[in-house]
Parts: sequence; C-alpha cells; structure tokens
Amino acid sequence: MKRYVTAFLFLVTIPVQAQRKHSRESQYPTYHGLIMAGYQGWFRAAGDGSGASHFAYGDETRSGIDMWPDVSEYEKTYSTPFKLADGQPAKFFSSYDKSTTDLHFKWMQEYGIDGVFMQRFFNTAKHRDSSSGVILKNALAAASKYHRAIAVMYDLSGLKASGEDCSAIIADWKYLVDQLKVTNQPGAKTYLQENGKPVVAIWGIGFPDRPYQLRNIGLERLIDFLKNDPVYGGCAVMLGVPTAWRTLNADCVPDPYLHTLLQQADIVLPWTVQRYSPLLHNDMDRYRDNTLEDMAWCRQHRLEYVPCVYPGFSWHNLSRYEFPDDVKPSGSIPRQGGRFYWQQITTAINAGATMLYVAMFDEVNEATAIFKTTDQPPVSTTTPFIDLDGKPSDHYLWLTGQAAKMLRNELPLSIKMPEKN
Repeated sequence: MKRYVTAFLFLVTIPVQAQRKHSRESQYPTYHGLIMAGYQGWFRAAGDGSGASHFAYGDETRSGIDMWPDVSEYEKTYSTPFKLADGQPAKFFSSYDKSTTDLHFKWMQEYGIDGVFMQRFFNTAKHRDSSSGVILKNALAAASKYHRAIAVMYDLSGLKASGEDCSAIIADWKYLVDQLKVTNQPGAKTYLQENGKPVVAIWGIGFPDRPYQLRNIGLERLIDFLKNDPVYGGCAVMLGVPTAWRTLNADCVPDPYLHTLLQQADIVLPWTVQRYSPLLHNDMDRYRDNTLEDMAWCRQHRLEYVPCVYPGFSWHNLSRYEFPDDVKPSGSIPRQGGRFYWQQITTAINAGATMLYVAMFDEVNEATAIFKTTDQPPVSTTTPFIDLDGKPSDHYLWLTGQAAKMLRNELPLSIKMPEKN
C-alpha cells in the first residue's frame, strides 16, 4: 500500500514541479501602472554576424525606412548607401549586436519606460530563426540588467491561408520556456506578469486583410494551452485585435467568433495605428468615446483593457514597392512635435486607462518609433525621410517617461504637452 501511495504522490507532483519553469517571482507582477512598447528588433546589417541576405536600410532605389535613427551613441554602426547633408555616409545599427540591445534597454531605464513586448513573428516561430533567438536572449539579459519588464508577443503575420495553424507557436513557446528561459531568466526576474501569471500576447486576430481565418487556425487550442497546460501554461493571454473589435465592423472581420476568443483571454489590446489622426477634426473625441465603450465592454466580460498609442505614421518608402498603386505620402500622420502622441496618452488616461501599449519602440519602417531618431536624416532625391519637427532625438523617450509617471499619479494629469527644462 505504501508503495502505491508513494507512486501516486510522485505522479501528482510532476505538473507542480514542471509548472515552476515560470518563475513565481517578478519585479513586474502586474501590467497595471506600466507603459510597455512594442520592440521589433529586426534590423540587420552587412557584417553583423547574423548572416542576413538583405539590409534593413536598403538603398536609393528600394528602402523600407521612413525615419532615420540617431546612431551617435551606438558602439557598433554600419555604413549605408545614403549620404548626410555634409556628404558623409549615413550609418545604421544592427539589432543583432548585443551592444545595440543593451543601449536600448539602458535608454528605457534612463527615461523611465517600463519595458517592451518582443515581437516574434509566425515564420520566426515556425522555423526557429537563430538570429531572432540571439536578439531575444540579449533582450532578456538587458531587461534583467536594467530592471525593465519584458514579454513575448507572437505576431501571426506570415501565417498562410491553409496548411498552417498555431501549432508552431505552441512548439515555439515550449522552446522559449525550456531553452531561452524567457519566463525565468537568469539574474533579476523581470518577465511581465498579470495576477502573477506570465503575459503572452497573440497579435493579428480579427483583421480582414489576413489570408488566415479565425475559425480554422487553432486559436482556441493555443489559448487553452497557454492558460491551462500543466507544464507550460498558467499564462495570462493578451490578444491584439483591430480597433473595431467590439462592433465587428470597419477594420474588423464581422465574425462574432472573435468575441468568443476574447472571452477566453485575459487582456484586450486594440491596434489603433492609422485609425486616428491629428488632421481629422475632433478625432480625439472619437478615440475617447471608443476607449470608454471598449473599457465598459471589458468590465462586463471581466477582461483587462490596454489602449494603444502611437506618435505618428509614415510609410512612403516601403509602400512604393509594396503597394505601387497606393503609395502613401511621406509623413501621412504627422507627429506635430509630439502633440498628437500626448493627446492620445492623456485621452486614454483621462478615460480611466491604467496601462498603455506604445507602438512602437524601434519601428522606423512605419515611422512610429519612440527611440532616438535624428532631425537631420540622410538627404536623398528619391527616398525622403521624415524629421523630428526640430525636437531633440530623445523627445519621445522623455515624453513616454513623463507619461508613465502621470499614469501612476506621480505627476498630475496635464492635457498640455510638457516641455523639458
């Protein structure tokens, strides 16, 4: 009898022990009170060791960059085909370099930005891209070093219309937990949690321009795995959805199954890039009303809600060859020196938001980046780059840090954009 009892106790303790692959401790046990940004980390350069066959910055005939980084503080930089006004070659960084990631997280600490969601695209998860693994590993180390929150955001972009489903993400999450120790990094534990559970985001659910369908890619199985698997589960799931996710119209698929999925998750993140503009009369009123109604729906269904804010948008250079019949103008959603960004932040906080998602930290392709960029980009007759409206390179880092203090009531809510002394 004693032998069987011992065997039974051994069996029932296996899941408990395995569950401890996620650290029970974190310096960030909740998303509330935090401003997190998205982090692409996809920029490569010749000679950086990543083996990349193409370079993020492109050239005069084909570039996907609309905003140029300020590279004055980087340990390693790489020459590009572009020229500065003084005739010197314009330089770019590589996300593959550990020193780059370290600098970015140092900035987060210096300016008071709480942390980032590391973007992990479907094809990266499916093929287990080694260079992306290096970047994520470097980010985990930098997050621990600078005590910044970090979490994984899976982006379904790249998922095909048929023959693929979310099984690749399930396998990849096991790999990240087992091999990269994402939820239990060495050193200071800073993986973002909500209610003591590691946050995992799945972005790209409900968008009508995607080839995949909501109902046939195994999303319910994925959510159930992340929440309930005895070994790799116990997570809080955040779903990235269109702006009109609640009403199921406009930029969202008209399928109520989206609401079924949302009610199995924990946090809702609407994607609002390009959905609001300072050029439209009273668009912040629309943003406010939509946020209030979204939050009411989430309260009714016991979900957390994270508003998305962004500084501006420009997609001219990339759209020239991605969408030649619909080329976007340069600076189509202007930053107005930070005023548009600050309007969204204060509107969201005034509506009752207790956490924010910034799109994005390092996205210079669509010119939504908040990290240090230059007001004096390369000069080109074929490839225009937006500037910073005369603001210093750290303007948006500083604004985001001020917003984080305001979110936590460390500073009073100010509708007027602050100015650095």
